[in-house]
Amino acid sequence: MCQSFLFQIGSANFIWLTSDNMHHQWLLLAACFWVIFMFMVASKFITLTFKDPDGYGAKQEPLILTAVTKVEEVHVPEEKHWPEEFQPTGKALSGNLIRQPLVHMERLELLRNVCRDTALRDLSHTAVSKFVLDRIFVCDKHKILFCQTPKVGNTQWKKVLIVLNGAFSSIEEIPENIVHDHEKNGLPRLSSFSDSEIKKRLNLYFKFFIVRDPFERLISAFKDKFVHNPRFEPWYRHDIAPGIIRKYRKNRTETKGLQFEDFVRYLGDPNHRWLDVQFGDHIIHWVTYVELCAPCEITYSVIGHHETLEDDAPYILKAAGIDHLVSYPTIPPGITVYNRTKVERYFSGISKRDIRRLYARFEGDFKLFGYREPDFLLN
Repeated sequence: MCQSFLFQIGSANFIWLTSDNMHHQWLLLAACFWVIFMFMVASKFITLTFKDPDGYGAKQEPLILTAVTKVEEVHVPEEKHWPEEFQPTGKALSGNLIRQPLVHMERLELLRNVCRDTALRDLSHTAVSKFVLDRIFVCDKHKILFCQTPKVGNTQWKKVLIVLNGAFSSIEEIPENIVHDHEKNGLPRLSSFSDSEIKKRLNLYFKFFIVRDPFERLISAFKDKFVHNPRFEPWYRHDIAPGIIRKYRKNRTETKGLQFEDFVRYLGDPNHRWLDVQFGDHIIHWVTYVELCAPCEITYSVIGHHETLEDDAPYILKAAGIDHLVSYPTIPPGITVYNRTKVERYFSGISKRDIRRLYARFEGDFKLFGYREPDFLLN
């Protein structure tokens, strides 16, 4: 009996010890799982914290890198209230591009303020004539109007529109001789539509054009048409240049070709129009932006500047809603930088009187688009 009693006590102690050991084992196992869980959480936190900032940043701004999939509202700072006429008429802009739109809204605000300046009315206003409508190219498929202002990279913008219109599948496929052949490039002019269709497109389409420093543009036109003439357009040297020389060269015994001084004297003459009529549409390479695009009569969505084209070209494509379809061709380094030395060199041998008369004609372009009066006129 005594032995049986001792056996029972021993069995109870064994069961209690066994139960206690199992309890400790379960506690140990639970502790292990807790440590593993905390390690996984810490690992995830470290991964997110020290992830490559470039890759992370790219995910935060998908609209910069990919096609627009969701349009966000543009928020303009409250201290500035933009009139309706300043708002772009194309597709809405991504909130990630808010910095660039402010630059363009300021340009449009300046334009409208100068347009209202009665003292500059003769220099800033023009009729929306057939001459203007001939300068505006149409892309109905994407509801875009582009006003051509020669000598500011317009060839490349024409290529963009040619691709958008479907005449060619890529910019690289477009032959150079086709770009300016308006019988073959698939770019209709706004003048080819009826009055009601013209009005509808002017009211509803995204509209833009490009400008550059007016004097630098004139130098570019002179070099391209009267010095190098790379497209072999003989009428500039054989017809237009002799007409300017006969009228404006002071030393008639000189036999050299058209000089920049002759060109400036012609452009600054208040009575230049009688020659312009003889030259026809060839004058588009040096007439004012006002005469080409009527910026005070047509409410443009964006006005790009040649000097900031690296930023303006992508912005225009995105504002028009076509950045996922086509890219602006690569811009060679330095080609858009304003060359003050070149401008001063070309004007160094020209009388102040002739320069002032030239500025008087192009003053509207300087004021409308925020270009500063040349330093050599102030001295």
